[in-house]
Amino acid sequence: MYKDETLTCVDCARPFVFTSGEQQFFAQKGFTNKPSRCPECRAARKSQRDGGGHGGGSRAPREMYTVTCSRCGNEAQVPFQPRGDRPVYCRDCFQPASRY
Repeated sequence: MYKDETLTCVDCARPFVFTSGEQQFFAQKGFTNKPSRCPECRAARKSQRDGGGHGGGSRAPREMYTVTCSRCGNEAQVPFQPRGDRPVYCRDCFQPASRY
């Protein structure tokens, strides 16, 4: 049913083979489009997107907000801006509630 097909890479314009095995894999995953990049350009693009392939990423530090704990009254840091319509807890007060 599947047979090797030669395609042209949109990045480097070199021909590459879309093998029957790859076609079968694409079909099993439900992919409907053929690859538009050769394996080398796909790897280079993935490396750029993943921050160099080292798993480190380049995410900016998370913005933290200072709040007063609704249970104990201590100051706490949370990774979201409270809206004021729900209680906000410090780490110590939140942990026991999240275990149940």
